[in-house]
Amino acid sequence: MSIPPDPSGLPPLAAGVLAGERRALAQAITLCESGRADHRTQADELLAALLPHSGGALRVGISGAPGVGKSSFIESLGMQLLERGERVAVLAVDPSSTVNGGSILGDKTRMETLARQPGAFIRPSPSRGALGGVGQQTREALMLCEAAGFSVIIIETVGVGQSETAVAGMSDVFLLLQLPFGGDELQGIKKGILELADIVVFNKADLNPQATALACSQMRSALGMVRAHSPHWSVPVLPASALTGDGMPAVWDAVLAQRKAMQDAGQFEQRRSEQALAWTSELIAAGLRRRFDANAGVRQALAPTLAAVAEGQMTPAAAAALLLDQFAKPA
Repeated sequence: MSIPPDPSGLPPLAAGVLAGERRALAQAITLCESGRADHRTQADELLAALLPHSGGALRVGISGAPGVGKSSFIESLGMQLLERGERVAVLAVDPSSTVNGGSILGDKTRMETLARQPGAFIRPSPSRGALGGVGQQTREALMLCEAAGFSVIIIETVGVGQSETAVAGMSDVFLLLQLPFGGDELQGIKKGILELADIVVFNKADLNPQATALACSQMRSALGMVRAHSPHWSVPVLPASALTGDGMPAVWDAVLAQRKAMQDAGQFEQRRSEQALAWTSELIAAGLRRRFDANAGVRQALAPTLAAVAEGQMTPAAAAALLLDQFAKPA
Protein backbone atom coordinates (compact mmCIF):
# COMPACT_ATOMS: atom_id res chain seq x y z
CA MET A 1 0.00 0.00 0.00
CA SER A 2 1.34 3.41 -0.96
CA ILE A 3 2.30 5.98 1.65
CA PRO A 4 -0.58 8.50 1.73
CA PRO A 5 0.42 12.04 0.82
CA ASP A 6 0.36 14.83 3.37
CA PRO A 7 -1.19 18.27 2.70
CA SER A 8 2.08 19.56 1.22
CA GLY A 9 1.87 16.96 -1.52
CA LEU A 10 4.75 14.89 -0.16
CA PRO A 11 4.46 11.54 1.57
CA PRO A 12 4.73 12.16 5.33
CA LEU A 13 7.95 10.18 5.61
CA ALA A 14 9.49 12.25 2.79
CA ALA A 15 8.43 15.45 4.55
CA GLY A 16 10.07 14.24 7.74
CA VAL A 17 13.31 13.47 5.93
CA LEU A 18 13.34 16.90 4.29
CA ALA A 19 12.79 18.48 7.70
CA GLY A 20 15.95 16.77 8.90
CA GLU A 21 14.15 14.54 11.41
CA ARG A 22 16.60 11.82 12.39
CA ARG A 23 13.88 9.33 13.22
CA ALA A 24 12.25 9.82 9.82
CA LEU A 25 15.62 9.39 8.11
CA ALA A 26 16.28 6.17 9.99
CA GLN A 27 12.83 4.86 9.10
CA ALA A 28 13.32 5.79 5.45
CA ILE A 29 16.63 3.91 5.25
CA THR A 30 15.05 0.88 6.95
CA LEU A 31 12.25 0.98 4.38
CA CYS A 32 14.77 0.95 1.54
CA GLU A 33 16.64 -1.95 3.13
CA SER A 34 13.52 -4.08 3.45
CA GLY A 35 13.13 -7.09 1.19
CA ARG A 36 9.31 -6.96 1.18
CA ALA A 37 7.70 -6.17 -2.16
CA ASP A 38 5.22 -3.68 -0.69
CA HIS A 39 8.04 -1.89 1.13
CA ARG A 40 10.01 -1.75 -2.11
CA THR A 41 7.09 0.01 -3.79
CA GLN A 42 6.89 2.53 -0.96
CA ALA A 43 10.66 3.03 -1.06
CA ASP A 44 10.57 3.75 -4.79
CA GLU A 45 7.86 6.36 -4.26
CA LEU A 46 9.82 7.91 -1.42
CA LEU A 47 13.03 8.11 -3.42
CA ALA A 48 11.22 9.62 -6.40
CA ALA A 49 9.77 12.33 -4.16
CA LEU A 50 13.17 13.13 -2.64
CA LEU A 51 15.31 12.90 -5.78
CA PRO A 52 15.06 16.66 -6.55
CA HIS A 53 16.41 17.38 -3.07
CA SER A 54 19.44 15.08 -3.29
CA GLY A 55 22.89 15.55 -4.80
CA GLY A 56 24.09 18.48 -2.71
CA ALA A 57 26.52 16.69 -0.39
CA LEU A 58 30.18 15.91 -0.82
CA ARG A 59 30.44 12.12 -0.93
CA VAL A 60 33.62 10.67 0.55
CA GLY A 61 34.43 6.97 0.31
CA ILE A 62 36.94 5.53 2.79
CA SER A 63 38.48 2.09 2.60
CA GLY A 64 41.34 0.19 4.13
CA ALA A 65 42.23 -3.19 5.58
CA PRO A 66 40.87 -4.23 8.99
CA GLY A 67 42.97 -2.70 11.77
CA VAL A 68 43.91 0.41 9.81
CA GLY A 69 41.66 2.48 12.06
CA LYS A 70 38.84 3.44 9.71
CA SER A 71 36.27 4.08 12.43
CA SER A 72 38.61 6.16 14.60
CA PHE A 73 39.76 8.07 11.51
CA ILE A 74 36.17 8.81 10.50
CA GLU A 75 35.26 9.92 14.01
CA SER A 76 38.25 12.28 14.20
CA LEU A 77 37.51 13.68 10.75
CA GLY A 78 33.81 13.97 11.49
CA MET A 79 34.38 15.91 14.71
CA GLN A 80 36.61 18.38 12.88
CA LEU A 81 34.02 18.79 10.12
CA LEU A 82 31.33 19.55 12.69
CA GLU A 83 33.56 22.30 14.07
CA ARG A 84 33.70 23.74 10.54
CA GLY A 85 29.90 23.90 10.44
CA GLU A 86 29.30 20.81 8.31
CA ARG A 87 26.58 18.24 8.94
CA VAL A 88 28.06 14.77 8.66
CA ALA A 89 26.40 11.45 7.86
CA VAL A 90 28.34 8.19 8.06
CA LEU A 91 27.17 5.08 6.25
CA ALA A 92 29.23 2.38 7.92
CA VAL A 93 28.80 -0.99 6.25
CA ASP A 94 29.40 -4.00 8.51
CA PRO A 95 30.22 -7.48 7.19
CA SER A 96 27.32 -9.92 7.18
CA SER A 97 27.81 -13.50 8.26
CA THR A 98 27.94 -15.94 5.37
CA VAL A 99 26.33 -18.51 7.68
CA ASN A 100 23.25 -16.78 9.07
CA GLY A 101 23.32 -13.35 7.40
CA GLY A 102 23.74 -11.56 10.74
CA SER A 103 25.86 -8.46 11.20
CA ILE A 104 27.75 -7.01 14.14
CA LEU A 105 26.72 -3.43 13.40
CA GLY A 106 29.32 -2.10 15.77
CA ASP A 107 30.37 1.14 14.08
CA LYS A 108 28.00 3.26 16.15
CA THR A 109 29.67 1.83 19.26
CA ARG A 110 33.15 2.55 17.89
CA MET A 111 32.19 6.17 17.09
CA GLU A 112 30.52 7.00 20.39
CA THR A 113 31.58 10.64 20.53
CA LEU A 114 30.54 11.41 16.96
CA ALA A 115 27.26 9.51 17.36
CA ARG A 116 26.23 11.80 20.23
CA GLN A 117 26.61 15.00 18.20
CA PRO A 118 23.39 16.64 16.95
CA GLY A 119 24.98 17.45 13.60
CA ALA A 120 26.01 13.87 12.91
CA PHE A 121 24.12 10.77 11.82
CA ILE A 122 25.68 7.31 11.82
CA ARG A 123 23.95 4.43 10.13
CA PRO A 124 25.49 0.98 10.43
CA SER A 125 24.02 -1.47 7.96
CA PRO A 126 24.89 -5.01 6.87
CA SER A 127 26.80 -5.61 3.64
CA ARG A 128 24.73 -8.74 2.92
CA GLY A 129 27.62 -10.09 0.91
CA ALA A 130 27.66 -7.19 -1.54
CA LEU A 131 30.79 -6.84 -3.62
CA GLY A 132 33.22 -4.30 -2.23
CA GLY A 133 31.60 -4.43 1.17
CA VAL A 134 28.92 -1.93 0.17
CA GLY A 135 25.29 -2.87 0.76
CA GLN A 136 22.92 -2.78 -2.20
CA GLN A 137 20.88 -0.02 -0.57
CA THR A 138 23.86 2.19 0.32
CA ARG A 139 23.27 4.44 -2.68
CA GLU A 140 19.67 4.96 -1.62
CA ALA A 141 20.70 5.72 1.95
CA LEU A 142 23.16 8.24 0.54
CA MET A 143 20.37 9.99 -1.39
CA LEU A 144 18.19 10.08 1.71
CA CYS A 145 20.96 11.62 3.82
CA GLU A 146 21.47 14.30 1.17
CA ALA A 147 17.76 15.07 1.16
CA ALA A 148 17.91 15.37 4.96
CA GLY A 149 20.44 18.18 4.61
CA PHE A 150 23.75 16.52 5.44
CA SER A 151 26.58 18.32 3.66
CA VAL A 152 29.22 15.58 3.93
CA ILE A 153 28.48 11.87 3.58
CA ILE A 154 31.19 9.38 4.45
CA ILE A 155 30.89 5.81 3.20
CA GLU A 156 33.03 3.34 5.11
CA THR A 157 33.57 -0.02 3.43
CA VAL A 158 34.16 -3.39 5.02
CA GLY A 159 37.72 -3.49 3.69
CA VAL A 160 38.25 -7.24 3.65
CA GLY A 161 40.02 -7.61 0.32
CA GLN A 162 36.95 -7.40 -1.89
CA SER A 163 36.74 -5.13 -4.92
CA GLU A 164 36.50 -1.46 -3.92
CA THR A 165 34.94 -0.46 -7.23
CA ALA A 166 31.54 -0.23 -5.57
CA VAL A 167 32.43 2.54 -3.12
CA ALA A 168 34.50 4.42 -5.68
CA GLY A 169 31.45 4.23 -7.93
CA MET A 170 29.29 6.23 -5.53
CA SER A 171 31.75 8.74 -4.04
CA ASP A 172 33.19 12.02 -5.23
CA VAL A 173 36.49 11.41 -3.43
CA PHE A 174 37.92 8.01 -2.56
CA LEU A 175 40.38 7.80 0.35
CA LEU A 176 42.58 4.76 0.83
CA LEU A 177 43.86 4.31 4.39
CA GLN A 178 47.11 2.46 5.01
CA LEU A 179 49.31 1.57 7.97
CA PRO A 180 52.94 2.74 8.03
CA PHE A 181 54.25 -0.65 9.17
CA GLY A 182 55.15 -3.96 7.64
CA GLY A 183 58.17 -3.13 5.51
CA ASP A 184 57.25 -4.71 2.19
CA GLU A 185 53.53 -4.18 2.78
CA LEU A 186 53.26 -2.15 -0.42
CA GLN A 187 53.95 -5.27 -2.46
CA GLY A 188 50.59 -6.64 -1.32
CA ILE A 189 48.59 -3.61 -2.45
CA LYS A 190 46.67 -4.28 -5.64
CA LYS A 191 47.36 -1.97 -8.54
CA GLY A 192 43.63 -1.62 -9.16
CA ILE A 193 42.83 -0.01 -5.83
CA LEU A 194 45.67 2.49 -6.29
CA GLU A 195 44.13 3.47 -9.61
CA LEU A 196 40.85 4.15 -7.81
CA ALA A 197 42.35 6.17 -4.96
CA ASP A 198 42.09 9.97 -5.03
CA ILE A 199 44.00 10.39 -1.77
CA VAL A 200 46.19 7.95 0.19
CA VAL A 201 46.48 8.46 3.94
CA PHE A 202 48.83 6.65 6.31
CA ASN A 203 46.93 6.56 9.59
CA LYS A 204 48.50 6.05 13.04
CA ALA A 205 51.49 8.12 11.93
CA ASP A 206 52.13 9.11 15.55
CA LEU A 207 53.27 5.59 16.44
CA ASN A 208 56.38 5.73 14.28
CA PRO A 209 57.06 8.96 12.35
CA GLN A 210 60.16 7.52 10.63
CA ALA A 211 58.30 4.45 9.39
CA THR A 212 55.48 6.70 8.23
CA ALA A 213 57.83 8.92 6.24
CA LEU A 214 59.38 5.88 4.57
CA ALA A 215 55.98 4.37 3.80
CA CYS A 216 54.78 7.64 2.27
CA SER A 217 57.87 7.80 0.08
CA GLN A 218 57.37 4.22 -1.07
CA MET A 219 53.73 4.86 -1.83
CA ARG A 220 54.52 7.93 -3.91
CA SER A 221 56.91 5.81 -5.96
CA ALA A 222 54.27 3.10 -6.33
CA LEU A 223 51.71 5.63 -7.52
CA GLY A 224 54.13 6.71 -10.21
CA MET A 225 53.86 3.24 -11.73
CA VAL A 226 50.06 3.11 -12.06
CA ARG A 227 47.70 4.83 -14.45
CA ALA A 228 46.70 8.27 -13.24
CA HIS A 229 43.13 8.41 -11.99
CA SER A 230 42.70 11.78 -13.68
CA PRO A 231 45.04 14.00 -15.71
CA HIS A 232 43.80 16.91 -13.62
CA TRP A 233 44.76 15.47 -10.22
CA SER A 234 47.93 14.05 -8.71
CA VAL A 235 47.15 11.68 -5.84
CA PRO A 236 48.65 13.04 -2.60
CA VAL A 237 50.09 10.73 0.05
CA LEU A 238 49.56 12.15 3.53
CA PRO A 239 50.46 11.13 7.10
CA ALA A 240 47.79 11.49 9.76
CA SER A 241 46.83 10.38 13.24
CA ALA A 242 43.21 9.91 14.19
CA LEU A 243 44.33 9.68 17.84
CA THR A 244 46.14 13.02 18.05
CA GLY A 245 44.40 14.80 15.18
CA ASP A 246 47.72 15.62 13.51
CA GLY A 247 47.44 15.74 9.75
CA MET A 248 43.64 15.54 9.71
CA PRO A 249 43.11 19.16 8.55
CA ALA A 250 45.54 18.53 5.69
CA VAL A 251 43.54 15.47 4.67
CA TRP A 252 40.34 17.50 4.45
CA ASP A 253 42.12 20.28 2.58
CA ALA A 254 43.18 17.64 0.05
CA VAL A 255 39.56 16.46 -0.27
CA LEU A 256 38.41 20.00 -1.01
CA ALA A 257 41.30 20.55 -3.42
CA GLN A 258 40.38 17.38 -5.31
CA ARG A 259 36.76 18.49 -5.62
CA LYS A 260 37.80 21.92 -6.91
CA ALA A 261 40.20 20.39 -9.43
CA MET A 262 37.46 18.11 -10.76
CA GLN A 263 34.93 20.94 -10.88
CA ASP A 264 37.35 23.24 -12.70
CA ALA A 265 38.01 20.47 -15.24
CA GLY A 266 34.30 19.76 -15.68
CA GLN A 267 34.75 16.21 -14.40
CA PHE A 268 32.83 16.45 -11.12
CA GLU A 269 29.35 16.32 -12.64
CA GLN A 270 30.56 13.98 -15.36
CA ARG A 271 31.70 11.53 -12.70
CA ARG A 272 28.32 11.67 -11.00
CA SER A 273 26.49 11.16 -14.29
CA GLU A 274 28.62 8.12 -15.06
CA GLN A 275 27.95 6.76 -11.58
CA ALA A 276 24.19 7.17 -12.05
CA LEU A 277 24.31 5.32 -15.38
CA ALA A 278 26.41 2.54 -13.84
CA TRP A 279 23.92 2.26 -10.97
CA THR A 280 21.11 1.92 -13.51
CA SER A 281 22.94 -0.92 -15.25
CA GLU A 282 23.50 -2.67 -11.92
CA LEU A 283 19.81 -2.40 -11.04
CA ILE A 284 18.84 -3.81 -14.44
CA ALA A 285 21.19 -6.75 -13.93
CA ALA A 286 19.87 -7.36 -10.41
CA GLY A 287 16.27 -7.12 -11.60
CA LEU A 288 16.89 -9.58 -14.41
CA ARG A 289 18.45 -12.01 -11.95
CA ARG A 290 15.43 -11.79 -9.66
CA ARG A 291 13.07 -12.42 -12.57
CA PHE A 292 15.26 -15.27 -13.80
CA ASP A 293 15.19 -16.95 -10.39
CA ALA A 294 11.42 -16.52 -10.13
CA ASN A 295 10.65 -17.86 -13.62
CA ALA A 296 8.61 -21.09 -13.45
CA GLY A 297 10.38 -22.74 -16.37
CA VAL A 298 13.80 -21.93 -14.96
CA ARG A 299 12.85 -23.24 -11.51
CA GLN A 300 11.66 -26.51 -13.01
CA ALA A 301 14.79 -27.02 -15.11
CA LEU A 302 17.33 -25.64 -12.65
CA ALA A 303 17.95 -28.64 -10.35
CA PRO A 304 18.42 -31.31 -13.05
CA THR A 305 20.52 -28.95 -15.16
CA LEU A 306 22.87 -28.09 -12.31
CA ALA A 307 23.08 -31.77 -11.37
CA ALA A 308 24.15 -32.58 -14.94
CA VAL A 309 26.87 -29.92 -14.71
CA ALA A 310 28.08 -31.22 -11.34
CA GLU A 311 28.29 -34.77 -12.71
CA GLY A 312 30.20 -33.70 -15.80
CA GLN A 313 27.37 -34.57 -18.18
CA MET A 314 26.87 -31.00 -19.41
CA THR A 315 29.16 -28.04 -19.86
CA PRO A 316 28.45 -24.86 -17.87
CA ALA A 317 28.01 -22.97 -21.15
CA ALA A 318 25.39 -25.43 -22.39
CA ALA A 319 23.62 -25.35 -19.03
CA ALA A 320 23.50 -21.54 -19.01
CA ALA A 321 22.18 -21.49 -22.57
CA LEU A 322 19.46 -24.01 -21.71
CA LEU A 323 18.31 -22.05 -18.65
CA LEU A 324 18.34 -18.76 -20.52
CA ASP A 325 16.24 -20.33 -23.26
CA GLN A 326 13.76 -21.39 -20.59
CA PHE A 327 13.70 -17.84 -19.26
CA ALA A 328 13.09 -16.41 -22.73
CA LYS A 329 10.06 -18.61 -23.43
CA PRO A 330 6.71 -16.80 -23.28
CA ALA A 331 4.87 -17.35 -20.02
